Amino acid sequence: MLRFLLEKEFKQLLRNAFIPRLILFMPVMILLVLPWAANQEIRDLRLSVVDNDHSTFSGRLIRKAVASGYFRLADVSASDEEALQAVESGKADIILNIEPGFETNLVREGAAKVMVSANAVNSMKGGLGSYYLSSILNDYAVELRKEAGLQAGGKIAPVITLASQGRFNPHLDYKVFMIPALVVMLLTILGGFLPALNIVGEKETGTIEQINVTPVNKFVFILAKLIPYWVTGFVVLTICILIAAGGYGLVPKGNLAVLYLFAAIYVLSVSGLGLVISNHSNTLQQAMFVMWFFTLIFVLMSGLFTPITSMPDWAQAITAINPLRYFVEVMRMIYLKGSSLSDLLPHLLVLAAFALFCSLWAVLSYRKNS
Repeated sequence: MLRFLLEKEFKQLLRNAFIPRLILFMPVMILLVLPWAANQEIRDLRLSVVDNDHSTFSGRLIRKAVASGYFRLADVSASDEEALQAVESGKADIILNIEPGFETNLVREGAAKVMVSANAVNSMKGGLGSYYLSSILNDYAVELRKEAGLQAGGKIAPVITLASQGRFNPHLDYKVFMIPALVVMLLTILGGFLPALNIVGEKETGTIEQINVTPVNKFVFILAKLIPYWVTGFVVLTICILIAAGGYGLVPKGNLAVLYLFAAIYVLSVSGLGLVISNHSNTLQQAMFVMWFFTLIFVLMSGLFTPITSMPDWAQAITAINPLRYFVEVMRMIYLKGSSLSDLLPHLLVLAAFALFCSLWAVLSYRKNS
């Protein structure tokens, strides 16, 4: 009986003019576009400079800021008012104000003042821009101190130099961090939405009544609904792995078999949830909005875009019942750290519990005689 139900489900899936194309093209579009768009690296900040000194030292400071790659010289203003107008009109993001006598004060007194003003409407952009510019100023001060000591033949004041090394993502490429998580988001959307629209779609067309009069039990019926989307999850995951490898040179450092094992369990979780929503919904619109609600909460509270540790305590407690959170961590650990199954055993147990719970709920919530 299961074989015939599976044949029906796969034929129904493949005969749909839209879904097979969605399964193929959605991973391509998301993995080729979103890693570039959903990027929290702050670069090309528009810098407005008010140079009241017009000296060699001030010109060198401006060139150093622009050469860092974080800033783009958008405006050289003659006064503070003109620079503020550039910020208000959206032509500049941050202002570097160099005081008169900047070079003279540095040479004579060893210290000079500059003022950094940032547009903080976007607090992250303004804060990071100020931090980047402050780091450039500190580095510039260290350079000048060394040069002054060498020229005078005196003893250079001791300076601590930091050499940082990024583990697991040595080039600090944000795309490397995002791509494994975007794969999880894709599996959530396709593995959750398609089952959520399945049973309720048959309710609207009336074909569910033909199943209700057959001797098929609820377990076999739900299993036949889950397996096609389980296979679809493997197809989507394989496409994503190939795109990540071919487009970004990003391959899992861990075992692929472990990756597919976790994906199989996770897809069962979200597909089971989708079927639960479909069982309790009366219309496609209702199922779509309920699934969208859960997907939005899962994505925003998974650590996909923002770290879980930066969330309030009550929000961190909620993430404990979010399966997306665990699979995002698993994908990043396998892709970037090369973690083994023993390292991921706690995540495996939690995801298996979610899969068992959602699948059983899907079976129990289906009312064959409705």
